[in-house]
Amino acid sequence: MPNHPPTDGPADGSWRHQLGSPSFPAEPDRYHLYVGLFCPFAHRVIVTRELKGLQKFLPMSIVKAYPKEDGGWRFPENDTEYPGSTIDHLFHSKFLHEVYFKCDSEYKGKYSVPVLWDKKTNQIVNNESEDIMRMLNTAFNDYLPKDGPQRDLNFYPSELKSKIDEINSWMMPGLNTGVYKAGFAATQEDYDKNCCVVFDALDRLESMLSSNSRLFIASLTQPTEIDIKLYTTLVRFDTIYQQHFKLMILSIRHGYPNLNRWLKHFYWKLPGVRETTNFKHIKENYSKSHVDINPKGITPLGPDPEVEPWTEEDEEWKRRVEDKILPKTKDS
Repeated sequence: MPNHPPTDGPADGSWRHQLGSPSFPAEPDRYHLYVGLFCPFAHRVIVTRELKGLQKFLPMSIVKAYPKEDGGWRFPENDTEYPGSTIDHLFHSKFLHEVYFKCDSEYKGKYSVPVLWDKKTNQIVNNESEDIMRMLNTAFNDYLPKDGPQRDLNFYPSELKSKIDEINSWMMPGLNTGVYKAGFAATQEDYDKNCCVVFDALDRLESMLSSNSRLFIASLTQPTEIDIKLYTTLVRFDTIYQQHFKLMILSIRHGYPNLNRWLKHFYWKLPGVRETTNFKHIKENYSKSHVDINPKGITPLGPDPEVEPWTEEDEEWKRRVEDKILPKTKDS
């Protein structure tokens, strides 16, 4: 019998079990993550794992960025074949779909990343990125050092849930998935409409940062899940989305000064974030997997640099912001 009954999740093939529930208690080295460095949704989970300091509790296997045809996402034969990807550390699978079939031999849905796997019960716990982000936010807190910053780091705090949910309600469809709606549009009319939606969302986010008095989007003092979700889209924007998905109205670095500085801060100043970001995987996935958009599979050079450097002027701005907000105890 498959471990994934037909009533377990939506028809799109999602598993939605909860880490931390009686069936899936949080235990070190019980679970395993399957991810792709190219995917912005898997990248959210990787950044969450990194910022929360969960690397030793939650090992990870990484699929190659391409090819996707003839079997779906695949693992390299060894860890040097495609730098940044790894073998399947659990089962030594050739393809990600083999992991899905180990959970449900009758599965007919998509073979997506991320996947959270339970080694004890030998099944998928969850393959929805937002669910996994929120579970990793608190599930392993009891195992983190009591005096360490990761234990107190909360990406979805109760006092900000309504604000985070409100931003999610328009940022997700307008920007995070909006870039795909524009990029895969089948008609000029659909492209025009969805391209404008993307830039409307960017304009709104730029305006939220216009006071130059905050380091993060929803909170003054620490990142929330909004920042993580925004980061994994923005870090791909100038690098691949702009030319690949024809989002040519403005670049982040030349058209959105506040968002550009926010991006630089998140990339350069938050420990571990830069290390989760692999531009080779990102650019080669989009350019070599979407044959209807880029039939010759040529990966573009540039931009140089992928993310602009953090300067002394930026550092001085950061000091001024911190001097202004750190004495405060409430978010605005």
